[in-house]
Order: sequence, then C-alpha cells, then structure tokens
Amino acid sequence: MCGIVGYIGKRDVAPLLLEGLQRLEYRGYDSAGIVITSPKTAGLRMVKAKGRVRDLEAKVPARFKGTTGIAHTRWATHGAPSDVNAHPHMSADNKVAVVHNGIIDNAAELRKKLEADGVEFLSETDTEVLTHLIARSQAEKLEEKVRQALRLVEGTYGIAVMHADFPDRIVVARNGSPVVLGIGEKEMFVASDVAALVAHTRQIVTLDDGEMATLKADDFRTYTTEGTRTTAEPTTVEWEAESYDMGGHDTYMHKEIHEQADAVDRVLRGRIDDRFSTVHLGGLNLDAREARQIRRVKILGCGTSYHAGMIGAQMIEELARIPADAEPASEFRYRNAVVDPDTLYVAVSQSGETYDVLAAVQELKRKGARVLGIVNVVGSAIAREADGGMYVHAGPEVCVVSTKCFTNTTVAFALLALHLGRTRDLSVRDGKRIIEGLRKLPEQISEVLKQEEEIKKLAEQFADARSMLFIGRVRGYPVAREASLKLKEVSYIHAEAYPASELKHGPLALIEPALPTVAIVPDDDLLEKNRAAMEEIKARSGKILAVAHQEQEKADHTIVVPKNEDELDPILMGIPLQLLAYHTALALGRDIDKPRNLAKSVTVE
Repeated sequence: MCGIVGYIGKRDVAPLLLEGLQRLEYRGYDSAGIVITSPKTAGLRMVKAKGRVRDLEAKVPARFKGTTGIAHTRWATHGAPSDVNAHPHMSADNKVAVVHNGIIDNAAELRKKLEADGVEFLSETDTEVLTHLIARSQAEKLEEKVRQALRLVEGTYGIAVMHADFPDRIVVARNGSPVVLGIGEKEMFVASDVAALVAHTRQIVTLDDGEMATLKADDFRTYTTEGTRTTAEPTTVEWEAESYDMGGHDTYMHKEIHEQADAVDRVLRGRIDDRFSTVHLGGLNLDAREARQIRRVKILGCGTSYHAGMIGAQMIEELARIPADAEPASEFRYRNAVVDPDTLYVAVSQSGETYDVLAAVQELKRKGARVLGIVNVVGSAIAREADGGMYVHAGPEVCVVSTKCFTNTTVAFALLALHLGRTRDLSVRDGKRIIEGLRKLPEQISEVLKQEEEIKKLAEQFADARSMLFIGRVRGYPVAREASLKLKEVSYIHAEAYPASELKHGPLALIEPALPTVAIVPDDDLLEKNRAAMEEIKARSGKILAVAHQEQEKADHTIVVPKNEDELDPILMGIPLQLLAYHTALALGRDIDKPRNLAKSVTVE
C-alpha cells in the first residue's frame, strides 16, 4: 500500500529519495519521512511530516547531507496520519530506522511484551514493534538482527532497515509486500515499485517472499530469512522513466484514459493468428489437449480486476461454452471453496501483488489447482506464482483508479476466450468475426474519446448529485459495476449498480428526479428489455443518461458508442463512463490521481 525507496552510493541522497517518493506517492500519501546517514557522519538523521511528500520536502533542512538513506510515503493501517506515526520509525537509542509496508498481525501481543520489558512506544503503528525488536537483538551483524526480529513477527512486510553502527549497508526483506532492488554503477537502490527506480537504472532484482538482501554501494547479495544464499539475476525493466510522466496532461488519470487505444494495440500485437482464426498465447503453458479438459473457469480478482473478471467470465461462456464465473478473491480464500482439478483458475491483478489475490493463488497452488495469472507488471509475485498466464501490456498506470489496465484486462480475457473457444467448438467463421472486432477496438476507442467535451458537459450536470444508479443487463451489468466504482473512487459521490431486471424488485423505490440513472444499453438481443427498464424509470420522473449504440428516446441524454461484436461491446461501453467519472471529479475539485483513503496497490488484507 505504501511506498518505500532507498539508496546507497556516493550521491547526495536526500534529493534522490524525495524524487523517488514523488513517483511513489500514488501508493500512499497521508504522511512521509526520510532518514539518512553516511560513513563520514555519526548517527542517523530523520525528518517526518504528516501530509504529502511536498510537506516533507518543506521540512527538510538545507544542510541535510548523506550518501545512504531510506524513505517512505504512508497509507495508514495502524494509527491515524500524523508526524509521529509517519515512517521511518527509530529506536530509542536512535540507532535503528525501519520503513515498512504491510501489516504485522501479532503487533499487539509483541507490543505488550516489549512494554513489560520497559520499552516506551512513541507511535500507534505496528512498525515500531519491529524497530524495537531489531534494536534489542544481541546479534553482532545487522542481517542477523533483522532475521531474529522477523522470526517473531506474523503478517506481511516489505521492509528496509538502517543501523547507525552499519552505515555501509541497507538490509531489506520481503513477505507478501513488494521489494525491488535497482542495480546501478557503484550505487544501489531499493523500492516497493520500479516507478521509483527507472530514472536511475533499468536493471532490477525482485525479491521473493521469504527473501532478504543486503545492499552496499558496490554490491548486493540475496538470501532467505533462514540465511541460505540465493541467486538473483537482474532483469531489464521494459518501461523508461518518461512512461511515468504526465506527458502534457493535467492528471495521470486523464493521460491514462487517452492512452487506451495504444494500450489495446499492444495487448493484441503479435498474438493474433489469422491462419487458424485464433490467437497465440504461449505464456499460458496450456496445450490444446489440456485446454479441452477444462470443465469450469473460476476468475478471482478484487475491485476493478474483479469487474474485468465478470466481463471475462461472460466472454468465456459465450465463446468457449465453458461454465465460468468471477468472485472476489478476498471472499474466495476464506470460504473453504471446493477446489476442482478440472477447473481452471484465473487470478487477475493490475500490480500482480494484490495480497488477497496472491494469497488465493498460494492456497490454490497448495491444493494442486492449475492457476493462470492475468497481470500488468512483469515479474510480479502473482506472475511468478502462477502456472502460466498473460501480461496485459497496459504500461505504467500511476493514477490510483484503474482505467487503461481495466480495458486491457478485458481485451486479454477476450483473447483467452477466443483461444479456449477455438480449441473446442468455436467455428472458424466466429473466430474471424471476433478477430475483426478486436482489430477495430483501438480506432473505436479513439472515436469514443473524441466525445470528451460533450461528456464533460454532462458530468458538470451530475456533479450536484448526492447519489447515482447504474444499471445494465447481462453484458451491461459488469460495465455498470465498474462505472459505479469509478464514480465512487474519484468523485466521492455515492453510486450503486444493479441489474436492470432487478429494478422492480426493490430499487425502484429510490427513483426520483434527484437520483440520476446511467443505463448501459447495448444493441443486442436485450435491447427492448433495457428500454423497458428505462420506461419504468421515466414513469417515476427519473433522469436517465444512456450509453448506447444509438440514441435512446427514453433517455434524457445518450452517449453513442461505436458498435462492435456483441461479445466485445462491453470493452467499449465502459470508456465514456471513465470520462464521466473523471470530469465529475474535476468539477468537484477532487484530488483525482490520489483519492482520499485509497492507495494503488493493495498489499494488505
């Protein structure tokens, strides 16, 4: 959830760390802190501040020099945002400093034991427990001090540790929360996300769960929490630093919405097989014989990824005729689900590090299930844990609310559905039809985005609404779910999504002029059913915005989107509603890239 960045080398460390925090601020932004040292200066120096990274930067003194440091931008779990609760956390003797992402589940128990031994806590955080455990260790080496402390904690962590007696090193560890090393020329970096590293190096090492590393200016070594050496080969990051810039847009969300045509082109590139009217998905590690043995598909994701999975499940059922459904990973992993050997499980996560999804994958693997991953980040935890899968190639997505990654994930599901369908009973003719539809998507997305000014005017009309209703049937319902979530996330307007067929079973009681309804109305075999639902709303003086393939007489306003194949229409119909959410939030003056209470990559339960 939070952002970690660290550096050891010869450069002035404070500007590097502050720049890295700025790039990671989308991961957490209620407080921030920095601690530095160097072999030539005694002790650790720390500055912390409630608020954004800019608030921390304003507090950093002019003569704050060092060549080694760690820094953190926080998303609160234990303790309200404050200067005291901000990371890093320092031991009482000012010798140990720790930054931590994740949650220590047994923090309360450990805290009581430490307090009984006379330790005084300054903060409400679980992380301070870890700091005191490291400081109290009698081990001679910093690595062993950290290892001893980690043996006592239960939960998830990505940590970086500095010690005044060991100014030549930073020790890091990972269990369930990302830690990435950046390999430079006589300098080393560490971060929780490659976004903080790409301006300085594209050579990275991603730690596995249960793995630690020691960073020195001219070297690094990796090993398990038990002390066994591991072999880590650096890989090259695909994206350059410019990919993380705004590129002339006012917000990352606006930029990422407008990148979707190119992003969809990337996810399709090199994967279409015209000869056999199918697609190449070698990364699935699933041959035709194995694909034909699948009797069910279960898709697991959280939030936007779950909604993409709902669309994916419908595509798989329609094109491959395999029973498929989507479920929140957070619920699946706790309900003791029956794991069927004939079921293909698909884990969906933009970051590839979403903890609930990762934990579900690990539980499925433990029970012998076949698991595919659909993720955006190459080399992420879910990508490494899964038996195979697909990268969606959306490119870096910095805004907390997902737009282009959602769209690319739905396209990836279309590819998977086509692949499974063509190994079974989907005809060559239908395969060609879907391929032609996929190829139209980039241009059609561009057509939708040309309507931005009209959508902006509509959004300004909705900015005063206290609540909104989103409805759709079958293919339209997951689109309504995702659009409702987008509006909530970025504008803070309450919104609900319902199947249009369910209106008469309760929600019609809410309809009044003050409650706008957004209706998803694809031109398919349910068109007249959707029109009947709009008629029910109009009869009760409700205001309607329709997203449709043609003007809708019963709607007060219609956003017309290009028609594709019925199965692919949901991919396009969500895009104008991303713009609607964006411009509604803009009209309300919201912090669009960093919505309150949210963080980009949810690596805690």
